[in-house]
Amino acid sequence: MSDLFEHVTSQQDPFKRLASRLSGFSGYVERQNRRAADQLLRETVARRFDELHGRLSTLQSALIDHGHLTLVDDMENAALAMRTFIDKIRHASYGYSGLFNAVKINEAELTKLYEFDNAFFDLAEDISRALDHVEANLADFEALPAAIRHLTSLARQAVETFGRRNEVILGTPLS
Repeated sequence: MSDLFEHVTSQQDPFKRLASRLSGFSGYVERQNRRAADQLLRETVARRFDELHGRLSTLQSALIDHGHLTLVDDMENAALAMRTFIDKIRHASYGYSGLFNAVKINEAELTKLYEFDNAFFDLAEDISRALDHVEANLADFEALPAAIRHLTSLARQAVETFGRRNEVILGTPLS
């Protein structure tokens, strides 16, 4: 995410750069930049998972075409978990909600957040491979249920990872 933060910072107009040198104002500008970087990052992740969700929907239709009607509900579980993740990441408050106001975060916690953010991209790659595996096994009814279970597990892992990310922000486990 530091690259996104640097990108947002480098795009500042001259007024913001000047204002950031004013006593007390630089912290405000940095908070705004971090919020913008967070928004950009999460929208990028959401778009990537939207693409994956589209592939999953296409595979649901392919299951029907191949006569695997009994597995459509299993694929729907993966689709629902992925849609839940997309909605959570897209609609959560930007800028780590109150992170820069009521909730203060230290460097170690910020590093953990960046690790979670990177994990979202890793999960997207894992889900893409799992979708490839489902697609490759459409004709193999014996291997297909395991491939779908793995896909569903990864989609649920994305939701759980987002929850753990929020726990770091708030400092307490979410119920």
